[in-house]
Order: sequence, then structure tokens, then C-alpha cells
Amino acid sequence: MTLWLWVLLACAAVYATKLLGYLVPGSWLEHPLVGRLSTLMTVALLASLVAMNTASGDGGVVLDARVGALLAAAVALLLRAPFLVVVIAGAGAAAGLRALGIG
Repeated sequence: MTLWLWVLLACAAVYATKLLGYLVPGSWLEHPLVGRLSTLMTVALLASLVAMNTASGDGGVVLDARVGALLAAAVALLLRAPFLVVVIAGAGAAAGLRALGIG
């Protein structure tokens, strides 16, 4: 199978899933467990994406300036800094570590 065929199959699967979502009864969606699970799934997906983008590269685990940037952003979040400050702290830490030759 070619890559384009796989892409088209994935698009069809996603579209079918979206259409099936409209068939779910409203009473199911109002259940408190569904709301809690959807919130937890969102957080888990975001955490896994951050972990994968931070420590993966060249087919294995890579510890470079991205880890320092993530730690700096985490500290800024713990200090309850605004989102823009968190982003700037992470970018500044990555730039500083790369200037020092780390990563």
C-alpha cells in the first residue's frame, strides 16, 4: 500500500468516528464520569506529547536542552507565572543551554 492510501484510510476512519459521535445519546454525555474521563484523557494526551517531544530523537531517548527548557517552564508554572512568562522561560533556558553547548 502506498502512503497516500494509508493517509486516505486514516482520514476516512477519523471522519467515521466523528460521525458516530453524533449518534451517541445526549444522556450518556451528561453523565459525570464521561466529563471526568474526557478531562483526564486530554491531560494524559498532552503529557505524553510533551514527554515524547522532550526526550525522543534519533530512535532513542535524548537528554538535551529541551529537558532544561521543560524544567524551567515547570518551575515557572509552579510559581504561577503567566503563560507568556512560562513560554519565555522555557525558550530562554533552551537558548542558554544551547549557547553553552548542551544539546
